[in-house]
Amino acid sequence: MSDTFGIRQALEQLGIAEKNNGTGTGSQWWSSGDETISSYSPVDGELIATTTVTTAEDYEKVVETASAAFQEWRKIPAPKRGEVVRQVGEALRKYKEPLGKLVSYEMGKSLQEGLGEVQEMIDICDFAVGQSRQLYGSTMPSERENHRMFEQYHPLGIVGIISAFNFPVAVWSWNSALAWVCGDVTIWKPSEKTPITAVACQKITQEVFAANEVPEGVSCLINGDYRVGELMSQDKRVPLVSATGSTRMGRAVGETVAKRMGRVLLELGGNNALIISQHADMEKAMIGSVFGAVGTCGQRCTTTRRLLVHESIFDSFTQKLRKAYGQLKIGNPLDESNHIGPLIDKGAVAMYEDAIKKAKEEGGKAIVEGGKLEGEGYESGCYVKPAIYEVENHYAIVQHETFAPILYVMKYSTLDEALELQNSVPQGLSSAIMTENLREAELFLSAAGSDCGIANVNIGTSGAEIGGAFGGEKETGGGRESGSDAWKVYMRRQTNTVNYGTELPLAQGIKFDI
Repeated sequence: MSDTFGIRQALEQLGIAEKNNGTGTGSQWWSSGDETISSYSPVDGELIATTTVTTAEDYEKVVETASAAFQEWRKIPAPKRGEVVRQVGEALRKYKEPLGKLVSYEMGKSLQEGLGEVQEMIDICDFAVGQSRQLYGSTMPSERENHRMFEQYHPLGIVGIISAFNFPVAVWSWNSALAWVCGDVTIWKPSEKTPITAVACQKITQEVFAANEVPEGVSCLINGDYRVGELMSQDKRVPLVSATGSTRMGRAVGETVAKRMGRVLLELGGNNALIISQHADMEKAMIGSVFGAVGTCGQRCTTTRRLLVHESIFDSFTQKLRKAYGQLKIGNPLDESNHIGPLIDKGAVAMYEDAIKKAKEEGGKAIVEGGKLEGEGYESGCYVKPAIYEVENHYAIVQHETFAPILYVMKYSTLDEALELQNSVPQGLSSAIMTENLREAELFLSAAGSDCGIANVNIGTSGAEIGGAFGGEKETGGGRESGSDAWKVYMRRQTNTVNYGTELPLAQGIKFDI
């Protein structure tokens, strides 16, 4: 492993060994099996480290420990739980640089994005600290004299978290920080493509929890492929499973959890459109289009997949877009002079090449031709060219999420047509319009406008702030994470009525005399 960018030092700082146990409940780490996951960096193809796979026996120990921890953790006052989470945020500030480097190296996103992801973790900890003093219920008037009626929220128990490779640490923190202040305990199954960042996060958390004498099992880690995820999805002792990933994965998780009457929080695929109005500020529109399409090498759920350009500016805008793409630098994402890093693995490259093939077969015309990159600096086999194709929205390949830097471009003549095109896909995560026209902006945000969970004006489709609830509609799953009142997902709602009078009047005026 080359240490030009300080990866070895980062691993040492994070306590990562060549071989790591992949199952932990805090201070305890173990493995009862011999199966391991080897994590290779898409940056240079080098082995980062290995981690053991959680067995069914290991999983039982984790759930038993987590269940016992919940009995104690839920009794601790929420503000005190928030203080522990505050300290987790401070620890993340301490380890921001090495963890950000590891995120970049294991996943393949740019160093700036890796550091930005850790900053998101810090931000959600800050948010959760405040939320720990605002787990509000509500009071409403009773129709009966001398009665008080109110609602309150209680912790659920074990929250299972299944995260994806593209945001290997941030999404876990979105769930965990809120779940912890709500009084829940968590079991995290990270993507098998990015297990080492998860081990690092567990070690950072463990350091803080040990110093605060947090019960063993409040933060748990399991590792493996879909089979390990199935153990959690099928487990009645896990009342909530929060799953982030493809629609296919989410459908499987959702069906399994629903059969046992559990809850799910699903954050699934996106097929996000950016509308470029003839009334747009073209400089903002260009920046939003390019970063939205190529950031994280097109591997964000909020990546701009479809660009809807008004017919009056289509030729001029796509010409400038082609020129902008020609200036992009592709290479090692830890080198900050590069704009784009690799795809996660060779399987993702194959999917990228297949999508291009299908787009052409359906009639797509290349504006910027794609292809795999080879030669010096691209030895891992995971680097590709960002591509742009003019297509029709009804193409089968356009109706599906392509997790790669392929931008599908099409014309529109009226805003109503643009909205119909935008909404005519199965997914409903993020959307945006570039316009200086107030009427267009307000229509886009109205009930007759975007049908997505996120709708932006004069910014791109990608990127989200911690303070707002994050999630989407339709096949995106309908879940909401992070800010606003997303904390309620991690709690059970209870309605209470207290009779402080001397008689027992019944509701609806019913008389029952004995």
